[in-house]
Amino acid sequence: MKKKVVLAFSGGLDTSFCVPYLMNERGLEVHTVIANTGGFSAEEAARIKERALQLGAATHTCIDAVDDYYTRGIRYLIYGNVLKNNTYPLSVSSERFFQAMAVLDHVKKVGADFVAHGSTGAGNDQVRFDLAFEVLAPEVKIIAPIRELSLTRQQEIDYLKEHGFDFSWEKSKYSINQGIWGTSVGGVETLKSSGVMPESAYPSQVTSYESERITLGFEKGEPVSLNGEKMDPVSLIHKLHSMGSRYGIGRDVHVGDTIIGTKGRVAFEAPAPLIIIKAHHLLEKHVLTKQQLYWKEQLSNWYGQLLHEAQYLEPVMRNIETFLTDTQQFVTGEVEVELRPYHFATLGCSSDYDLMSSRFGEYGESNKSFSGQDVVGFTKVLANPLKIYYTIHDHD
Repeated sequence: MKKKVVLAFSGGLDTSFCVPYLMNERGLEVHTVIANTGGFSAEEAARIKERALQLGAATHTCIDAVDDYYTRGIRYLIYGNVLKNNTYPLSVSSERFFQAMAVLDHVKKVGADFVAHGSTGAGNDQVRFDLAFEVLAPEVKIIAPIRELSLTRQQEIDYLKEHGFDFSWEKSKYSINQGIWGTSVGGVETLKSSGVMPESAYPSQVTSYESERITLGFEKGEPVSLNGEKMDPVSLIHKLHSMGSRYGIGRDVHVGDTIIGTKGRVAFEAPAPLIIIKAHHLLEKHVLTKQQLYWKEQLSNWYGQLLHEAQYLEPVMRNIETFLTDTQQFVTGEVEVELRPYHFATLGCSSDYDLMSSRFGEYGESNKSFSGQDVVGFTKVLANPLKIYYTIHDHD
């Protein structure tokens, strides 16, 4: 009997090449699988399945990983207001590990000896997939044909034609990676530091020009309602994406350090993540203490960095998740947001746990819990360490 390989399959040129290559050159029985984290419609998934079977795959499976991705990943990115380099909501980098874990579940189900992917060897994703496979299934051998053979795009096309697969492989001008937590857009403009991505490169185009106000509701840190309508977080993210993308909201260019040591630049479109994170952060500023906000920021940035660099399985990630979850106990309320072309603004919020309480005074207007004379004494004590320092160092 032939040994089995499970191939992470997207239907693009690289993974399409892998199917006949693994069958003919490696003598393996190929089982393709795609882990959908919100980037494929039912119609697209059907087309991918058709291509996999046409190429010769023994079976093809589409795994719906959206709910798992939200529960084990996105939820904590919201709790932590995670924006890498204060810009990027980890739209694509955060989903890869959950896709890899779904692929591995299928490897075990099929009883495969090998797992394969179509990474070229030039980016972060190869590390994310390989690390998951190496840690969770070290007995399963990894095959990455494009990386191993250093193939050009034309060599892949020629190989497929030689084996009877003359598909149209017109190269798209832009590389689009779409998921529930946003879409990345790469092209010639992002290969240099000064390139500007044109309007046409983004998957969504602006069709709304009149401003619109919406209300986001949160319960214990999770988005649970939109304009008063209760819904599960995944449905809310989808609906908010549809609303925000009509305005061209959530577009930016991220510049950061890759896992493999180079600087990378990518454009992205993520209206729902940016609106949710900024609204959530505003609510937190009203209900959390100064120290909670400070330490949350430190740990959240660390969490985002580790997730970006494929360290999801590091035990400290579970520790940080425990901390983040605990901080959300009182992050409940509503936030008003105004949507405008290419921009949005958080306007205000309401919460039963708002620490900006008029019972204790109104900033710049009145104090109700201490007197002006109390401030004089407080300031003297606060100033004392500095007075001592500058008295000793008066010659400096």
